[in-house]
Amino acid sequence: MHTGEQYHQFMLASRRDRVVRDRFQKMALELLPEGADVLDFGAGTGIDAKAYAANGHLTFVHEPSAAMCEYLAQYCRDEIARKTIIAVASPLTCKVQAVTANFAVLNHFADHTALFEELSRVVQQGGFVLASMLNPYYLGDARYGWWRANVMNLMRSGRYAIASESRIHRFAPHVVARAAAPHFRLERRIPRGFGWAVHLYMFLLFRRV
Repeated sequence: MHTGEQYHQFMLASRRDRVVRDRFQKMALELLPEGADVLDFGAGTGIDAKAYAANGHLTFVHEPSAAMCEYLAQYCRDEIARKTIIAVASPLTCKVQAVTANFAVLNHFADHTALFEELSRVVQQGGFVLASMLNPYYLGDARYGWWRANVMNLMRSGRYAIASESRIHRFAPHVVARAAAPHFRLERRIPRGFGWAVHLYMFLLFRRV
């Protein structure tokens, strides 16, 4: 079990994770209208939230882990004091243009139907949900027995769960898109083509309809 500070330092020290985070933040900031409010769902220690706030976006943060919240309060203390970052116990307490969920937050859910129904009451019409999720087709995981054992499950149902303490779930994009409907439609998925084989994370952009 990592403390919030340990997780924070690990994420900043990991070159691969920094590259993923930079790509995710860039995409989110390009999609956000100027001055639009955003909810960072599963905000961790506030790394993304701090970037959104620095770019003029009022940022709500929802993070269920007490350890992460404790470090977020330190890392984002200036933004919290200025009320450019606001912690919320429930996503339903805010109304925003966008929700972001970075670094596999949505992989902790066994089913996303209830979540997207809830987010439909949070995201304004025409707004979006941008999620970074673990890519079930990533061939770098083929060296692990759990990946090989679940290939047929992935082909049959588009999903599988890894037997571990956190029981991480992996989903094909169409499974998440089906759960998001009718409130959201899948507008974009990254990577495309052969990129599915070489990228650990996939970015899914859902538009509120």
